[in-house]
Amino acid sequence: MLLASSPSPTLPAAHPDEFNGGAVPEPPALSVVIPVYDEAESLPLLYDELRETLDTLPWLAEVIFVDDGSRDGSAVVLRQLFERDGRVQVIELRRNFGKAAALQAGFAAARGKWVVTLDADLQDVPAEIPRLLEGLEHADLVSGWKRPRRDPLSKRLPSLWFNLVVRVLTGVPLHDFNSGLKAYRAEVLRELPLYGELHRYIPVLAYARGFRVTELPVAHRPRRFGRSKFGARRFASGFFDLLTVLFLTQFIRRPLHLFGWFGLLSLGLGTLINAYLSALWFLGQPIGHRPLLTLGVLLMTIGAQFFLTGLLAELIAHAAPRPDYGVRRHLRHHTPATGAAPPATSGGTHPHDA
Repeated sequence: MLLASSPSPTLPAAHPDEFNGGAVPEPPALSVVIPVYDEAESLPLLYDELRETLDTLPWLAEVIFVDDGSRDGSAVVLRQLFERDGRVQVIELRRNFGKAAALQAGFAAARGKWVVTLDADLQDVPAEIPRLLEGLEHADLVSGWKRPRRDPLSKRLPSLWFNLVVRVLTGVPLHDFNSGLKAYRAEVLRELPLYGELHRYIPVLAYARGFRVTELPVAHRPRRFGRSKFGARRFASGFFDLLTVLFLTQFIRRPLHLFGWFGLLSLGLGTLINAYLSALWFLGQPIGHRPLLTLGVLLMTIGAQFFLTGLLAELIAHAAPRPDYGVRRHLRHHTPATGAAPPATSGGTHPHDA
């Protein structure tokens, strides 16, 4: 769904030296975080497109490139951009830690009220950034939906299946969870630490914390340089990460509800089997060498272990409490010594609130 254009926000005008080495006089309102892994050929073109887009925006911005252990000369290109542009930051990781770690490093350095992420391979279009920021008027996270997607069929079909499974299991109504082009309010990222490969599930984690999540169709382009980082290994890691996300979003505060169902099913089935064998024994039939007896005892043992695991997990969750909710806005009255009451504070603004 496309959102109608709104009047430009009243924010500080762009500094004339922002892209020619001049110093930024105040913290930026927008942070653009770009993870980079072996994209040396794409970076100059991406920078030029990004510069053209950010020049049209009426607020200050910063660009944070995170070099995730590139080995193709990307680090050299990024240093050249850093020397050329006063708003460019470059974070170089010691080795390839993965996209989630690169994003986390960029988020930790971001100073803007709003954060935009995009991939460095030129498939994401920087000109879509203003539309995503407009989407933050009604949401806390806006995810880009690549329509039409310009990838080979070998990537589109697995991605279609992946998005369908995630959408059904999590209840988050997005069509493209793994899109690199997203816009966030900064408070979303402060509540969502990333690790492993959980970056593709940021919308699910944010939705579970009560943030408003939506998507907008965005342009997508074929890859021009290098090769895709997509591989068969991502299917297995993505499946395990999905299990992790389902547990974190649905059972982290009530683990017995997960382990208890498995325990109840196993214990109940084992009890029925052993009750049947006990009836046969009372009728005089030998049961000592029947495999069914072993199965019944095994199921009851496994069921008890599931219950015990769930109870231990409940104790751990109870001993290490954390908020089960996310606060969107906190209104309060202050009474400072001067007697003047400052305005109520809120959880943040969007580009059209300022």
